[in-house]
Amino acid sequence: MKLTDVLIKPVLTEKVNKQIEKNRSYTFIVDRKSNKLEIKKAVEQFYGVTVTDVNTIIVPAKTKSRNTKSGVIVGRKPSKKKAIVKVAEGEEINLYGEI
Repeated sequence: MKLTDVLIKPVLTEKVNKQIEKNRSYTFIVDRKSNKLEIKKAVEQFYGVTVTDVNTIIVPAKTKSRNTKSGVIVGRKPSKKKAIVKVAEGEEINLYGEI
């Protein structure tokens, strides 16, 4: 697998921001087929930091339904894989850019 296909997007929520401040841990949505070594190489190559630890989580698919005039519509949200990446002491990833 190419390293450009491994990282899909970073997760930017309040909970992730607390993890960044407390533990230097960044969360990314990654390709389902990628492993921890590929994730580590991709983050080090794209962001220029040293990765010390990688944890992965597979979030299962969810069934969603809503009521409409014509009846109940049932659908599914796809499953995804998250990676929590911890960087070395004194390094950081600038996810927000120049805001």
